[in-house]
Amino acid sequence: MNATLRLRRKFAWPGGYVVEMIIWEVPQSRHHPDGLKYRLYCGKDGRCLVRYDNEVGKGSHIHCGDTEVPYRFTTLDQLLADFLGDVARLTGEQG
Repeated sequence: MNATLRLRRKFAWPGGYVVEMIIWEVPQSRHHPDGLKYRLYCGKDGRCLVRYDNEVGKGSHIHCGDTEVPYRFTTLDQLLADFLGDVARLTGEQG
């Protein structure tokens, strides 16, 4: 797959959490109709608190604890806002 890295950022979040956001621009396809592949992660001590991704075969979805729910992707800006909002809500901390 021909992919161009669009964003790669890893940083500490208050409370000892780690946030990592990786977004690639990819050719549009049935697996990536928006032309993006992404993985947005927040965790602590090796445990995932929340992760947004759009792996092939599953489409856009959110992992929160042991739960996995669909995510309706609209725009890249909204994706980032939703993810960072969930991180703030779940950690009880603003970044």
